[in-house]
Amino acid sequence: MTDSHSDKHADDHHRHATHDHHGHEHDDHSDHDHHGHDDHSSHDHHGHDDHSGHGHGGHDHSHDLRGASKRSLTIALILIAGFMMAEVVGGILSGSLALLSDAGHMITDAASIALALFAMRVADRPPSAERTFGYRRAEVLAAMLNALSLWLIAAWVIFEAYHRIQDVPEIEGGLMLVVGILGLLVNVAAAWVLHRSSKHSMNVEGALRHVMADLMGSVGVVISGILIVTLNWTIIDPILSVLIAALVAHSSWSLTVKVFKVLLEGVPDHIDVYRLCSEMEDVEGVTLIHDVHVWTISSGLEALTAHVLIDPSFEGDTDALLRELRRIAHEGFEIDHVTIQVEEAVTGCTEDHHVGHLLARSRPLG
Repeated sequence: MTDSHSDKHADDHHRHATHDHHGHEHDDHSDHDHHGHDDHSSHDHHGHDDHSGHGHGGHDHSHDLRGASKRSLTIALILIAGFMMAEVVGGILSGSLALLSDAGHMITDAASIALALFAMRVADRPPSAERTFGYRRAEVLAAMLNALSLWLIAAWVIFEAYHRIQDVPEIEGGLMLVVGILGLLVNVAAAWVLHRSSKHSMNVEGALRHVMADLMGSVGVVISGILIVTLNWTIIDPILSVLIAALVAHSSWSLTVKVFKVLLEGVPDHIDVYRLCSEMEDVEGVTLIHDVHVWTISSGLEALTAHVLIDPSFEGDTDALLRELRRIAHEGFEIDHVTIQVEEAVTGCTEDHHVGHLLARSRPLG
């Protein structure tokens, strides 16, 4: 938002404050419930396009993405579980920590994928009077558990590597190498399957992070096996284990941050609130957007609530104005759940107005 644009809206806000002193009261159909709507939009109480943008194919698209995510998770679970036991046995027989830690990753991979599938099943339960958003946050919680478990695994591997460095055991490099190569192939296949759906689901991304950590572990096992077979350099096994653990912790950091941002109801990264307010305020009849809240309910489901102050002299169609505001939110910012309350004055409005956007510029994205 430019400075001149900010000054314009600041003047508009001041002019409305003057209207307030002249006795303008809130429109009677705006009861100032935070999620309330005036009568002009009562037929759109779901002024959020029925949660998923009916008429835009939003619901069908979301359903297709969730179906694809479930299929990806199921295929990955079969691949991981099918090879998991072989790697556990191979790690015990060869005496390799790198192979055992990789097998441990595979066990947690299977558990993380199973958790992701369970969370999706729970999230599909319909909303109720007690849980109006349903159980969609179950997927976010599953992603959080997967992210935190990666940190615990990394800590365990480092702890074990410390003891192995002090007393390096005999390692069967040939068996370690064979099992490591097979594990690498399985992990590559599982990662490829999950990658297709990870961009649309934080839950699937959590499972993918586990598989990628295991894939890095398999690479370490292969490298260790080659060096042990050719040079008998057994010390490389715990050293590479520490490096892999550090990479696992680092790779899981972004997911951890993303999950906590959702749980703290932060603004999604792809949404610029200042630009959103600016575009809405450019709609004819709109004086000010305030009390704005934008957050993520679950992957692919963003929500917006806002109060819209309209000019008392506006003679246009309020329904058309609301439709345009919802269109901006849905098409321009991919927000499906939109709740807008229309006001003609701010007298008696008890919510925090959050009008700082009048003095701010749009933040760069990316």
